[in-house]
Amino acid sequence: MTDQQNEQWLLKARPVGMIGPEHFEHVVTPLPEPDLGAGEVLVKVLMLGFDPAMRGWVEDVPSYLPPVALGEPMRASGIGQVVKSENPNMPEGALVQGLVNWQRYCIAGGDSAMPLQVLPEGTPPGMALSVFGATSLTAYFGLLDVGKPKPGDTVLVSGAAGATGSAVAQIARLKGCKVVGIAGGEEKCQWLREACKVDATIDYKSEDVATRIAELCPEGVNVFFDNVGGSTLEAGLAGMAEGGRIVLCGAISGYNDEKPAPGPHNLMLLVVRRLRMEGFVVIDYLDRAPEAIEALMEWVGDGQFAWREDVQSGFENIPATLQRLFRGENQGKQLLKLADPD
Repeated sequence: MTDQQNEQWLLKARPVGMIGPEHFEHVVTPLPEPDLGAGEVLVKVLMLGFDPAMRGWVEDVPSYLPPVALGEPMRASGIGQVVKSENPNMPEGALVQGLVNWQRYCIAGGDSAMPLQVLPEGTPPGMALSVFGATSLTAYFGLLDVGKPKPGDTVLVSGAAGATGSAVAQIARLKGCKVVGIAGGEEKCQWLREACKVDATIDYKSEDVATRIAELCPEGVNVFFDNVGGSTLEAGLAGMAEGGRIVLCGAISGYNDEKPAPGPHNLMLLVVRRLRMEGFVVIDYLDRAPEAIEALMEWVGDGQFAWREDVQSGFENIPATLQRLFRGENQGKQLLKLADPD
């Protein structure tokens, strides 16, 4: 390994406002012979996944994961190939999945904060990060365990054309619910109606969200799965039926605000309509991941589940690819390919 080089994108500055390439530094360093501890592996990163939650990882505030430190490589979900191993469960050549970094090579496993698991044989890397990845697990447990939809319920989903939102919408449909998806632009709305088979869509770019919720959900919304926050959350609250459940998964509309926007002005509806609003983090459900993956595999195998992968390429494009999420440019799960397996 001594003749190899390791490229990295390091966190250079904590963003105020929109995150972009200027907040990261590209460095190239020699890759020394790694001194692996028990259970550790050296991984060549092949593909990276991008999620809105990554914006929160660069904030210097306590959260469910430690913030990425200044001068350290950015953290991400990814697929890699083991090139050196001190772990009998991850032999050299194995494809692995888990938390990696924005770098060509990383050390993971063992007692490190970067747990990995071997990719099931025959699983394409893109599918492992998209339809069978953390976003779909988030959708599965957030909707079913937190939202608790019943057949016949009306389920409203914001950010419905994204990787998590589209999975929520389809799981709700498969559970016998009426589904209304909120997305930006007619192309995304059309995909939701035709591929994901939702009952109706709301284009927040051209329609008044609160008015359309009232028109499409005259009996009120029973479960609102919110990925957006801000004014969309306020509109969803206004359309809730008595006893409804609001699942707080994300608030992408405000992640890049320089100053926090005012919260919803109608929270008193939680009292008046006896609503429940609850947040969750998917890492609390990882011990049940096989349950979700089994269900997803059945739905995908039966042709009942649609998904999209937006695959960029090139190590130099990593920071710009993250920014695509916050500009609404991605079509489905945002990925970036670095290399093919050896």
